Amino acid sequence: MQTFDLAPGHRISRVIKGGWQLAGGHGDVDRQAGIEDMIAFADAGITTFDCADIYTGVEALIGDFRKEYERVRGAEALSRIKVHTKFVPDLGKLGTLTRADVAEGIETSLKRLGLEQLNLVQFHWWDYEIDRQVEVATWLAELRQEGKIANIGGTNFDTEQMLRIIDAGVPLVSMQVQYSLIDDRPSRSMVEAAQARGVSLLCYGSVGGGLFSERMLGVPELQPPFENRSLIKYKLIVDEFGGWDLFQELLEVLSGVARRHGSDIASIASRAVLERPAVAAVIVGARNRDHLERNLAIPDIALSEQDFAEINAVLARANQVPGDVYTLERDRKGKHGSVMKYNLNKEGH
Repeated sequence: MQTFDLAPGHRISRVIKGGWQLAGGHGDVDRQAGIEDMIAFADAGITTFDCADIYTGVEALIGDFRKEYERVRGAEALSRIKVHTKFVPDLGKLGTLTRADVAEGIETSLKRLGLEQLNLVQFHWWDYEIDRQVEVATWLAELRQEGKIANIGGTNFDTEQMLRIIDAGVPLVSMQVQYSLIDDRPSRSMVEAAQARGVSLLCYGSVGGGLFSERMLGVPELQPPFENRSLIKYKLIVDEFGGWDLFQELLEVLSGVARRHGSDIASIASRAVLERPAVAAVIVGARNRDHLERNLAIPDIALSEQDFAEINAVLARANQVPGDVYTLERDRKGKHGSVMKYNLNKEGH
C-alpha cells in the first residue's frame, strides 16, 4: 500500500477505510465482525481509519479495535495505525458553543478511541452565517498546543473559509472533501489554494456511495425510495452532472478501462481521483472486507493516456456541479442539504 506523509510523524495509507457506513442507517453492524474487518484492513496495509464524533458508535468501535490490535499484533504495529476523527458541533449549538464545550468534545473522542492524543481532528461548521468558525478553530489550535491533538484538518469548508482559518494561525494539514469523476468542485479553486498552503485533500465520494459499480451498469434510472442516504446524496450529484444516461456512458467507459487493467469500475473511479493534484488519499466506505483486495490495488493501477482520454471524452459533455466545495449542501432547505442531519451529537447521546 502506498503511503503519504500528511504531517511530520503522521504517515497515512493512500486508501483510508471510512467509518460512516458503520454508524447505522446502512444496516445492522456486528461489533466483533467489525473489529475483525479492521484488523484485516490494517494487516493488509490500509492503516488509516476515518470516523467522527457524530458517527454514532464508530469512535468506540475503533477504540475497541485498537485495543484488540495491540493485543494480537503488539505496540509497534499499533503505532502505524492512524485514526482521523472529526469535531462536528451540532447546528443547534453553534451560537452558544464555548471553549469548554470544545475541550469536552475532544476529551470524549480521546476516551472513546483510547488515545492520549488525537492523531487528526477534522473540523466542520454547518452555518457560515453564525460566523464563529474561525474562533472555534483557534480553540482547537490551542488544544493542539496543549497536546490533546497532534494535527488539525477541516472537512467540507469552501476555499474562502479554509483560507480564513489558516490565516488566523490554525495549522491545517488537510481538508476532507467530496471529489469524484462526477463532482469536480475542489478543482475550481481549492486545489490551487491547498497546494499553496501545504494542505492535502482527503477525498470521499469517489465511488458515489456505490453508484460507480458493475451492478449499476445498464440498469434503469434509480427511483425513490432509496436504500440509504448515501444513494440519495450521490444520485442528486448524478442529476447535477448531466443525468442518468450520461452517467451510464461514463460507467460503460470505466468498465472498459477496468477490463484492460483486470480491475473494476469502483477502483478505476477511485484511482482517477487519487491521480489528481493535491490529493493525498481516497476514503473508501467499506462496511466489511469483501472488497479488500480491490481496495488494496487502487493506488497501483497505472492508468494510461488512452484511459484518461476515454474518460475525459465523457466528462467534457457533462455539466459542472455548481459552486465551491459543499456549497450546494449548505442550503439546508435545498434538495442537497435536506439529506443531511445537523444535530447528530445530541441525537447520538
